[in-house]
Amino acid sequence: MTRTAQQLFGAAAVTSFKLNGQFLAIAEELAKPSGITVAWWQVLGAILHEPLPVAGIAREMGITRQSVQRVADVLADKGFVEYRPNPAHRRAKLVAITEAGHDAVRRIDPQHAAMAKRLVAQVGKDEFARIVDALTTLSAALDALEDDATDVA
Repeated sequence: MTRTAQQLFGAAAVTSFKLNGQFLAIAEELAKPSGITVAWWQVLGAILHEPLPVAGIAREMGITRQSVQRVADVLADKGFVEYRPNPAHRRAKLVAITEAGHDAVRRIDPQHAAMAKRLVAQVGKDEFARIVDALTTLSAALDALEDDATDVA
């Protein structure tokens, strides 16, 4: 059966919503032993390699700036991140992970590695790589459409 563009779009959206729920449930279980939430892990993951402003984290994670700000403030209170001056923007401070934040993420690594191994065993490494590439392509296409819509407005 040949599906229309609209049917494909709908199926992709519904499948993505389901995947999001599945990943969030798994991530909650993985994060629980380290004492952090999925939302905290998302923000920490976005700044593992370099500090970013709140707006940059929001763009990276596809969530609102306001929700990132709330989480970043909690993480700062807990000592998992710190705010640093941003040479590129005086008012938009950089959010940087601290050693305590790195420790929390490292505590997730063993369970994370085990889950990744189970998933690769289920679908195969090459197929999993293909799926990741396809999801990345789909996300980039949606970003481009959003940019096009912004340019037109």
